[in-house]
Parts: sequence; structure tokens; C-alpha cells
Amino acid sequence: MDNLFVICELENGKIADISLELLTKGRKLAGQLGCKQEALIIGYKLKGLEKEAFDYGADVVWLADDARLEHYTTLPYTSIAVELFRQEKPQVALLGATSYGRDLGPRVSSALNSGLTADCTALEIGEHTDKRAGKTYKNLLLQIRPAFGGNIIATIINPENKPQMATVREGVMKMEKCKEPRSGEVKKIDVDKFVKPEDFLVKVIERRMEESGVNLKRAPVIVAGGYGVGSKENFEMLYRFAELIGAEVGASRAAVDAGFAEHDRQIGQTGVTVRPKLYIACGISGQVQHIAGMQESAMVISVNNDPEAPINKIADYAIVGNVEDVIPKMIKYYKENSK
Repeated sequence: MDNLFVICELENGKIADISLELLTKGRKLAGQLGCKQEALIIGYKLKGLEKEAFDYGADVVWLADDARLEHYTTLPYTSIAVELFRQEKPQVALLGATSYGRDLGPRVSSALNSGLTADCTALEIGEHTDKRAGKTYKNLLLQIRPAFGGNIIATIINPENKPQMATVREGVMKMEKCKEPRSGEVKKIDVDKFVKPEDFLVKVIERRMEESGVNLKRAPVIVAGGYGVGSKENFEMLYRFAELIGAEVGASRAAVDAGFAEHDRQIGQTGVTVRPKLYIACGISGQVQHIAGMQESAMVISVNNDPEAPINKIADYAIVGNVEDVIPKMIKYYKENSK
């Protein structure tokens, strides 16, 4: 009762990174709340996944293991989550802001008459005073996310209804194993008691998943271009540079909107969040929406013709100059020094 739950998503038979990120964050939040962290895993052939959940901070793992649940379908997954939450009455429930979480989360919160904040970029525990009602609420989940097109950061609370639910963007939380080996309690769900026959009216006959060729989240080095790169043709120069140094190519929203790069390369509040060892920002002014998606990079190098560009304030090294002049020189010097 009153514990924190993470609904875990599976990816290729393992717990998805976004769910491990939430378990990492969840153990800190649960510590502040003085409660246990519980993980719900729904699927098929789940043996062994409980250890991974424990390693990242779960105290209790619920397993709904059934051949009919091998692939995600809305109705049975919703029924299991809803019935479990009615039984256990968690105070907080978290999911990833993926297609899985965006489908499942609203259905669960609607069935339980609780609120849900989508696409959060930060979660904290705090208090709120309602001056009109003369009430102070303690130990609330502060659900923080960009609003109005990313122009402001909103903090949303849900003091009256439980569970307080949120979906969280991929990559914004650190994914970190517990320092000491951990174990916990495994609870197996009797699926037939949680679902109805009509939940399985829709069956998956064939499932095809096309993986994106772009993997910015795991790239150790990223060369990112902004509107200041000037054109799609100039972006080809970034691709050549990235290939040479073993990097991935990213882009700002302005560059994507201008057609210089594909949307799956977009970094920032409306794109992906990255934490590479090296981030080379080329022609990126550094608006708050973009910086939110890369500010935890280990090292940042900025290439910009404006010495006052906001990106320079967070850069470890700022090179003032035109991208089309600087990048060819970097390519040349890298080749000369890597022989």
C-alpha cells in the first residue's frame, strides 16, 4: 500500500532502458517518500527479469507471465495494471513516454480516476500549499515538463487522487545499477483473475518492428548541427566529419524544421535527450529547448560565428568561426594527427 510502482516495458526480451532509468530514479523518490519501490512486468517468458529489476532498485517485482501476453495489446495489459493498482493502491506510478506508455498510461489513469502528466523531463518530491483551501500537501510528486511549445517549464501536481501518474521521456533520467547486490520479493500474478475473455478479442497475427538506424542515446560522440550550418548540403560535411571520428550526427529543432536533417536526429525537449562523452555543436545557438537535451554531455565543443551564442556559456571549448571554415580544418587536422 502507498508504494511507488514502475510499469516496466520490455524490449527484445529485456527490460527497456527507459524502465531501468525510471527504476533508478524511482528508488531515490521512494527513499524520500519512505516507501518501497515495486515493478510490474507483463509479458511472456519473464524468468530472470526480476534480477535486473532488483539490480536497479526494485524491492518487489510483480510478474504477469502468460503466452497470450507475449506482445503488447492494449486491453489485457490495461486490465492487469488497473486491477493490480486497485488492489495495491500505490501513491505513485511511472511509465516511459514511449508508444507503450502513451497508450497504456492514459487508459490506466482514466480507469482509476487519477491524473497523468505526459512527457515529463524531471520528477521531484515536494510540498504544495493551496492558499484558497488553506491546505498544505506534503510528499507530492512534482511532475516537471516543458509547456507552450517548450517556452516554459511547468510543474504539475495531483494532490487529491492516487496514484499520481506520469510518463517520462527517454534519456532524461540516469540509468544506474545499485552499488551493492540486491534481492527482493517476487510476486506472480494469476493472469486469469485479472483479465476478462474479451480482453483477448484482438490477437497479434504478425508483428514487424523496424528499428531506427539512428541511435543517438547510446552514441559516445555526437556531431550536432543547427540552423547556422546553412543548408542540407552543408550537413553532408558533418556526416563526413562524424564518420571520420566515429560519431553520430544530431540536429537542433531549427535544423530539422528547415529540412537539413531527419526528425529522428533531433535533440532537445521536443527530440531525444543525450549524454555523450563528447558533443560537438555546430552552428547551434543554444536555446534552452536544445540545451535541455544535451546539457549533461561530459564535454561540449561549440563551433559558432557568434561569440555571444548561449551555447558558448556551457561549452568547455568555444570555437568562434563559420562552420564551413572550421569543420574542414578539423577534418584535415584529425587526419594528419591520426596517422
